[in-house]
Amino acid sequence: MIQHYNLQVTPLSGRGYFQDAITDLLRRPRPSSTPAQNGDTEPSAPLTLPEMPRATGARAVAEELIRDPAADLTVEQWATRALSSPRTLRRDFLAETGLTFEQWRLRSRLIAAVEFLAAGYDVDQVAARVGFASRNGFTRAFKQQYGLTPYDFRRRLSASSASIDLTQRATLARQTDDLVRMVQGDGAFGTAPDLLPAARTPLHANDMHVLSWMYRGSGYLDIGESRYERQRGVATWIPASLEHITGLRENSISLPLGNADTGDLHLTEPLQVQFSPAWDDYLMFCSISARSILQPDDYDPGHILDLFAEQVAAQRALSVPMPTDPRARAAAMDYLRHIGAPGELAEVDVPAEVHRAFREQTGMPFSRWRYTARMRIARNLLAGGAKPSAVARRVGYAHLPTFSAAFTRFHGISAREYQEREPRRISPRSVTGTAPSNSV
Repeated sequence: MIQHYNLQVTPLSGRGYFQDAITDLLRRPRPSSTPAQNGDTEPSAPLTLPEMPRATGARAVAEELIRDPAADLTVEQWATRALSSPRTLRRDFLAETGLTFEQWRLRSRLIAAVEFLAAGYDVDQVAARVGFASRNGFTRAFKQQYGLTPYDFRRRLSASSASIDLTQRATLARQTDDLVRMVQGDGAFGTAPDLLPAARTPLHANDMHVLSWMYRGSGYLDIGESRYERQRGVATWIPASLEHITGLRENSISLPLGNADTGDLHLTEPLQVQFSPAWDDYLMFCSISARSILQPDDYDPGHILDLFAEQVAAQRALSVPMPTDPRARAAAMDYLRHIGAPGELAEVDVPAEVHRAFREQTGMPFSRWRYTARMRIARNLLAGGAKPSAVARRVGYAHLPTFSAAFTRFHGISAREYQEREPRRISPRSVTGTAPSNSV
């Protein structure tokens, strides 16, 4: 199931995979739960919804009741949700449908009950699904509307020789339940599938840096003549614009965790980090959030970069002279981790001995060292193809003109001119950073 999701959101493909596999799985024939009874005739039950109200508030309530017939709110609660009043809501239902609100809701629930009975649900299940508190209450209402009990209706429907086309609502409910049973492993779908076939992408390049994580098994990343192995738990940043092939061995799964713009991350070669199994649930959540509309309210696509703060800081440290004094080096690394964070351009409060170590060991005061770090990191981001506006934000400047002036003052050339003169640098060598077993 996870691999089928993966094949929908990545360029991976392989022999033995097809998009309709999951649909076919859920369409397997289901045995009839009730034997045919000779002499019974096919029941007739209208499935046409009552007329929909036209008023905005009343129509919104009606649509919600169709989506969830078991919704058990009072008229007052429905009116509050529809930004209306109970009196107006009742008046609109009666005037525009010929039914009171209670009559309309009951009719809608009974139509849903017919659909679920036709889908094979038993009477108790249907009663709960359409909002009745008891089987007896459901039976009375159903018989009053259709002239027979839900049990008799279901028995006659099973005995009928006519072909029954399920409604979309009933089909979705049945498929959801089948999927839950399959995941729970109650044997309804027989034996588990064979080993997952091997898979690979065609030769391609991405517009952004892409982070891919080996959830299970092993795989590889081919760049030119070089092959980079990807073991269980390894997350690999694949640089933008670098042609590559990603492959999976048999019974292996990799998942995309997110992307990064060239203005957010200077990446000229693959960067790999080992995650322990304790990260599996969180990284699975990251993958689903990155490639579907199922996201938390405050979802930030760039949050995945926070997991690589140490690796990114170490990469940035290559651009500037670093002090050897432990306290000064710790201050430098902390600064490199947080370049671009709000308030980063403000003066950093460090002890006098740290300032002295910077002057003695880098040839620059700490303030000049910070300026140098920003400008050299900006230069690398520009060389990687990032837009000057994105680079400005990434190194802590709120306004592009201020950044442009600082860049020109440091390098003697504007950011745009530098980018036009400097060929884009993409190196095919791999850099691997391995985190401790309990951290990134």
